[in-house]
Amino acid sequence: MISWIAPIVLLIIWEALARFGFIEPYVLPAPSKVLMTAIKLSYSGTLANDLLVSLTRAAVGFAIGGSIGFVLGTLVGFSRLAEAFIDRSVQMVRAIPFLAVLPLVIVWFGVGETQKIFLVALGVGFPIYVNTTLGIRQVDPKLVELGRVQGLTTRELIRRIILPGAMPSILTGVRFSLATAWLALVVAETIGAQSGLGFLAMDAREFLRTDVIVLTVVIYALIGVGADVIARRLERSLLSWHPNFGAAR
Repeated sequence: MISWIAPIVLLIIWEALARFGFIEPYVLPAPSKVLMTAIKLSYSGTLANDLLVSLTRAAVGFAIGGSIGFVLGTLVGFSRLAEAFIDRSVQMVRAIPFLAVLPLVIVWFGVGETQKIFLVALGVGFPIYVNTTLGIRQVDPKLVELGRVQGLTTRELIRRIILPGAMPSILTGVRFSLATAWLALVVAETIGAQSGLGFLAMDAREFLRTDVIVLTVVIYALIGVGADVIARRLERSLLSWHPNFGAAR
């Protein structure tokens, strides 16, 4: 409850400044105005449809990019030879900003769904790749040696020692990727989209509907908070054996 005090106080101050004319409505509408806009768009079905479209794009892109990032990170984490073949190329692509690669992606895929899902997958894959590799490399060698002494096979060693030991780092990558997915989607939906939250915001910009633009920003923030809550609960579930996570349940 304490963590919500600051956001609530900011909302109250924002509402007061807007109502007393210190902030012009076209610059930043009052929270009550944004809420009424959300209710109207919800009744018309526009908000639900655009929200569902954006969530679907983010989920599909996250599944594709996350899977690729995890597989590549696992290969590089276990094999120096795989690192020699894969890591440098991945790091070079990771350094390219979304806006720099966007024109090329449009040439490849046009401005349809494939372009948007590709950008989300591209952004999501790197944090999971880096943290998976790091997590596997940071597993205590003494634990691995202990597993070998106990007669564990390679498969059992990976399943019972290495992957559980790397899981905190992997889940940290998942949390970063959830935030990156929405960043990539915002960039993708500003170009040629016919639906989605990004399209809703860009369409509102044409008519100077600041209330709709602020609403989309608030929705992005709420989705980000919700995704982070889900990731935290996933951490507590998968890492219940870990003293730093199990105690927080």
